Amino acid sequence: MVEELPQAEDAIAACADTAIWALPEGELIAALDTAYRIEQRLAAVKLALVRELDGRGTATTQGASSTAVWLRERLRLTIPAARRLVDLAAVLDTGNPGVRHALADGHITVEQARVITDTIDTVQTAAGPEAADKALGVLVEWAGQFDPTLLRKLSTRILDHVAPDIADAAAKAALDAEARRATRDRHLTLSTLTDGRLRLTGILDSETAGLLRAAIDPVSAPSGPDDQRTPGQRRHDALSDVCRLALRTGELPEHGGDPAQVVVTTGYDGLTRQLGSGALDAGLHLTPEAVRRLACDAGILPAVLSGAGQPLDLGRQRRLITGPLRRALVLRDRGCAFPGCDRPPRWCDAHHIHHWADGGDTSLTNAVLLCGHHHRHLHHSDWTVRLAGDGLPEFVPPAWLDPEQLPRRNHYHRRT
Repeated sequence: MVEELPQAEDAIAACADTAIWALPEGELIAALDTAYRIEQRLAAVKLALVRELDGRGTATTQGASSTAVWLRERLRLTIPAARRLVDLAAVLDTGNPGVRHALADGHITVEQARVITDTIDTVQTAAGPEAADKALGVLVEWAGQFDPTLLRKLSTRILDHVAPDIADAAAKAALDAEARRATRDRHLTLSTLTDGRLRLTGILDSETAGLLRAAIDPVSAPSGPDDQRTPGQRRHDALSDVCRLALRTGELPEHGGDPAQVVVTTGYDGLTRQLGSGALDAGLHLTPEAVRRLACDAGILPAVLSGAGQPLDLGRQRRLITGPLRRALVLRDRGCAFPGCDRPPRWCDAHHIHHWADGGDTSLTNAVLLCGHHHRHLHHSDWTVRLAGDGLPEFVPPAWLDPEQLPRRNHYHRRT
């Protein structure tokens, strides 16, 4: 009875105060299984309540624009999570009742219920209610062995078990349905955090997911034995490299009348003294170190400002390592010159050895190719780079890494 939920809540609250450290391992495992089963049963109750409230129009009665918006405020959910809750509640209410009962009995999880519901709907459309009932039994049995991801993969061939005579045609229908869901659910959200960083969330369809993996996987691997980044950090940096490469092609459509570019505003005096912070044209702020790193291989537009900050004169881009000079740099370094790195030239920035803002010139003898990771690393570490007597770059490690500070070179790129 729903009226007994408060008593159930009290009982669960009492369990939270149990000294579980004193329980034998077998009882701990049994308790975990029971807690998880209760969680799924409660999910069934919650979905039934959501469906009833949605059907009554409670949300609009209380001033919300939809049940999802009302749930966001009431349960402190995100809008996508609230919408999924409303959608699943509706599907469980109008679909095969066996799925709802399996969830209420604790035999399947909420995520498995989503998979089974989608599959049962496809089976019923293709083969009728009798095949759908058979498919439910098979899927619930599989749910006791497989997680939702594997269950969804297996479910694409469910008709091989319950209606083999129409399995091939139904498999195509299932793939078409999955494609429609992927198209419907695709989205990308960019949320600016309070500290200026960007939260990237979304769901990619299969084609776009394949393109993204093809683009970032080659540059997501560790760049060498010194690479201490986590896999997530490497994927982040790979996405940055892909964006830099796209901007470098010059083939992106114009934005606001200008070629695609990153614009950083900073004071020249602060830049030369390594003190000036900067701001992107999108409003995000950058540290002095980030400004100086971007100044290595990005367009600088000098601006003369009045005392009130009014722009009086805008100069041309200058000091970029482009054209024949970059080609000569590629021929010399063959890729990222940092020891142990295998990144090819197209993934690399041109770094001024003696910083341009400090008076360094733009020449082959004052430049080195570095991938995005090692470019950041060089700007934020005690490593230094120089050209040796043979004109090739060599890197001097910090004393804490090598007390003798013996110069190191990249031996990955073959030279002729």
